[in-house]
Amino acid sequence: MTSDSMIATILRQAPTDRRAGITAWRQLTDILAQRGNQLGESDIRRSLHALAVLRRQVPENIRRDCALAIARHGRFAPLVAFYANDVPAVSVAMLRHARLAEADWLALLPATGATARSVLAGREDLPQGVRRALVSLGAASVALPQPEANESAVIAEAAPNGAPQSAVGREEAAESGASQISELVRRIDKFQSARAQPSPRGSKGPASPRTAFRFETGPDGVVNWVEGIARGAAIGLSIAEAAFGGEPGTDNAAAGAFRQRAEIVNARMMLEGAATESGEWRFSALPWFDPATGQFRGYRGSARRPLRSETPYGRSPIQESGDSIRQLIHELRSPLNAISGFAQIISGQMFGPVSGAYRAMAETIVTDAASVQAIIDDLDTATREPPATTPLSVEETVDLIGVLSHVESDLAPLLAEQHVDLSISRVGGPFITRSGDANARRMIGRLMTALVDISEAGTMLVGQLVTESAHDDMLQLRIVRPASIRFASAADLLDPGFSPEGEAPGAAILSLGFSLRLVDSLARGIGGRLDIGHNALTLHLPSANPRAAVGVDAPQDAQQSE
Repeated sequence: MTSDSMIATILRQAPTDRRAGITAWRQLTDILAQRGNQLGESDIRRSLHALAVLRRQVPENIRRDCALAIARHGRFAPLVAFYANDVPAVSVAMLRHARLAEADWLALLPATGATARSVLAGREDLPQGVRRALVSLGAASVALPQPEANESAVIAEAAPNGAPQSAVGREEAAESGASQISELVRRIDKFQSARAQPSPRGSKGPASPRTAFRFETGPDGVVNWVEGIARGAAIGLSIAEAAFGGEPGTDNAAAGAFRQRAEIVNARMMLEGAATESGEWRFSALPWFDPATGQFRGYRGSARRPLRSETPYGRSPIQESGDSIRQLIHELRSPLNAISGFAQIISGQMFGPVSGAYRAMAETIVTDAASVQAIIDDLDTATREPPATTPLSVEETVDLIGVLSHVESDLAPLLAEQHVDLSISRVGGPFITRSGDANARRMIGRLMTALVDISEAGTMLVGQLVTESAHDDMLQLRIVRPASIRFASAADLLDPGFSPEGEAPGAAILSLGFSLRLVDSLARGIGGRLDIGHNALTLHLPSANPRAAVGVDAPQDAQQSE
């Protein structure tokens, strides 16, 4: 099929939902990036118009991932210009690595904004004619050199396996900012990563920490120029909205002053990035206005590190972040319990007779509330301290055969909805593990739900429950990778943003990466672990089998659920 006929086919099929819109966005981007120079003017105009219409339906992170995927390999100037006029995060992802001919750059520059030109001015690989044009446009005055560490991070994000991405990025399971729970997942992962990977000390030639910097914002409160620190640490940060729980941003004092166009004095700011720039700052800023029109143009200010008297003693940002997450979990539980309680009152007709329709609605609410409560429990588990290296002794034991039977029964509606079959065979036996029944059902249920969710319709999820030998103190539940993640790296699978087009409510909110991390954390709490192999995911659980009873038999009949 030719490129123009492919475009015509895509444009004829109007997207009916968000996923269809994302798919159309990726397809049009891929065609324009690879064959844009071979298309007719009419097809180009229609494709760019369709992308402009779809932009509001496609989340920012998807657009950014697409830009990262095509930036180094696309040579089509109109597409680069289209992405360059997106929000700063998307624009920067494209312009840092785009490769165009000098004539194309010169034609594109007049249509770019100050932030885009600032990014280009920081590049050393552009033709001299383009650099002269940037200077004439005034871009050089706002450009700072880009640290190599940030460049490598962007490259790694664009191609995690060291090869170009063919699918033009990947879709995050949760919509950014669509719900408190989705936002909470992102914050928990950041919190856990920071706690698990403390800043190294004593490294050779450590860079001296930054102590001050200057900045400017636009009328929307977004920082668009900095001097004194790496641009990536502050560019794109907003002083118009407050951030909480150690997240990058400013405090309520700054946000309130911004709304009043008032002076900001010693407000709090948190930055992320290299060790020399990250952490807490104090900043002051003044609003500035256009002398000719009196129009508000933004803020100009300076920031410094906080004085010792301004920092709570013995309190780390990570601890504050954990407390904030636990507080948010409490705030989620309170209204949920109230909703569930009132629904149970209606369902049980405690205050008098209720019609059948209302009782059915109340029962649905109770069921949904229980599902959300389970998700909140998972989030609560993720905020706790990681288990010690030597796990506590577990007195309870449970038979995994019964656990799997319960899990398969619970998954029956999801399996039917996804049109996926489940087959778990047994090798050896018995299968007694040192764990509580509820904990084992939670681990295996979360793992199976996440994998069923990403399985393609009409396929079978295959696994084995294995007791290998009397010398092995672990039981193993091996699940063959579904086709959608067959070639994904372990790093991708553990990334909370990686979830290949899932639909199950729990997995879609928590994402595949979060679910796998949660299962591994729960397993390690009782002395087990989750291994991600090339062909299968293996959950290791401590065995409570009597030594003499363990043997390797022929595989028993598979249990199948449809």
